[in-house]
Amino acid sequence: MWRLRSAISYFIEVINFLIIARALFSWFSRDYSNPIYNFLYQLTEPILAPFRAIQERLGIRLMIDFSPIFAIVTLNILRNIILRLL
Repeated sequence: MWRLRSAISYFIEVINFLIIARALFSWFSRDYSNPIYNFLYQLTEPILAPFRAIQERLGIRLMIDFSPIFAIVTLNILRNIILRLL
C-alpha cells in the first residue's frame, strides 16, 4: 500500500514540476518552436486548459495566467484526498 501512496505522490510532484517548468519557460523564452517548450506544452496543456477555461468564465482576464497556480493547488488537494482514502 505504501508503494501506491508513494507512486501517487511522486506522480503529482512530477506534474507540478512540469507545470512550474512550463510557466518559467514561458516567462524567459518566447521561442515557441523550441522542442523543450513543445514537450512541456504537450504534457501540461491537458491539465491547464480546463483551469484556463474556468478562469476565463469567471472573467479573470489579466496579463497573468493563473491556471498553473489553480492546477497545482487542485492537484495537491486531490493528492491529499486520495492518500487519506488509501
